[in-house]
Amino acid sequence: MTEQTEQPPVSTAIIVEDGRVLMIRRKVREGKLLWAFPGGGIEAGESPEQAAVRETDEEVGLEVKAVRILGDRVHPNTGVHMTYVACEPISGTAVIGDADEIAEVAWVAHGEIPERVPYGLFPQVQAHLDVVLPR
Repeated sequence: MTEQTEQPPVSTAIIVEDGRVLMIRRKVREGKLLWAFPGGGIEAGESPEQAAVRETDEEVGLEVKAVRILGDRVHPNTGVHMTYVACEPISGTAVIGDADEIAEVAWVAHGEIPERVPYGLFPQVQAHLDVVLPR
């Protein structure tokens, strides 16, 4: 009997600076998903907050501090358990840190989010961005 490997839970960082949120464009589409927030698999013994901070550093070279968990869910397009963590930038400049996975890094204004994520964001993330981003 073949054992299926389950995808580890994923933590994503919702980082806002100067009225914009940081998003990455994947090189390879994951289902409907092309644009996303920095993030990745939560490693053994790691909290979602620690994973969001680590993954942000690895993917975009930005040092951030986790502020609070916005929510979690099983993603409707991928079936992966996701945790969304509000983070504040501490230092660095967002760059493509993982060129194998990431094609582009962009600071996105509130009104530009639907162009990148036409199917909508997780409601708790959208509510957070509605409060912290100017419209």
